Amino acid sequence: MSATAHLPQIARIASIPSAVSYETITATPSSPHIGAEIGNIDLTRSLTNQQVTELHDAFTRYQVIFFRDQKISFEDQIRLAGYFGRLGKHVGKSSISKTTGNEHVRKFHYDETSKQISGENFHSDQSCAPIPPLGSMLYNHTVPPDGGGDTMFASMYAAYDALSDRMKKYLEGLTATHDGTRVFGPDTPISVHPVITRHPVTGRKVIFINQDFTSHINELPRLEGQRVLAFLIDHCDKPEWTCRFRWTPHSIAFWDNRCTHHKAVWDYWPNVRSGYRVQVEGAEPPMAG
Repeated sequence: MSATAHLPQIARIASIPSAVSYETITATPSSPHIGAEIGNIDLTRSLTNQQVTELHDAFTRYQVIFFRDQKISFEDQIRLAGYFGRLGKHVGKSSISKTTGNEHVRKFHYDETSKQISGENFHSDQSCAPIPPLGSMLYNHTVPPDGGGDTMFASMYAAYDALSDRMKKYLEGLTATHDGTRVFGPDTPISVHPVITRHPVTGRKVIFINQDFTSHINELPRLEGQRVLAFLIDHCDKPEWTCRFRWTPHSIAFWDNRCTHHKAVWDYWPNVRSGYRVQVEGAEPPMAG
């Protein structure tokens, strides 16, 4: 029997992001496996090349980065996202979020009249698209009192690393169908992606399934596939590899859609949570791990 056979899953995770000293920004980790708050930066102004380089490193290293006390405009938010790639549009034909006067900015507003909010299950944004978004950036200017409306994030690196070697081998080569009609209705994309993908920048392996969009695993018999998918969904969002971001007014969360899940906590009705989101387009389909 191996020396690690009885260790908890969390002890077998291969790599944990550590605090890094940058020259132009600060980064304070939010949890052992995912997330960091970025400081010493003003997002209402254009950034220097060094700031952009360090933000890219923090984004890649921590998977989701947070900013506080940033009273940004649409133009500021678009400029910040543009440092990471081309801005995209939501692929859903029907969505709870709303359009704005800018084609790249969507409004996420919930109050006493809301019957539902976006993203109550852990998910990866629009994984139903042939090329899912690289990342999403949410700015909330108004937040509920007493910590309501947190967003939770989960590291799919850590989830993969915690799988047994036998399960990793079993999942190699499998693909899953991501059905956008389950969330956004008819005429929304349906795509097939590998169950295990490899991040194009870090090269690390990721479990690329989620509760909202993944309908089935293609190469397995129906019942076996259902059980495996149910296991993976439960495994991906264990609290051991999550962090929980408590919003304050004029905060921003920017997450790497290629290696994270996120979930909005709707514990604040009838209070108001309001803001705007943009997304950065992906450059290529998810690659097999």
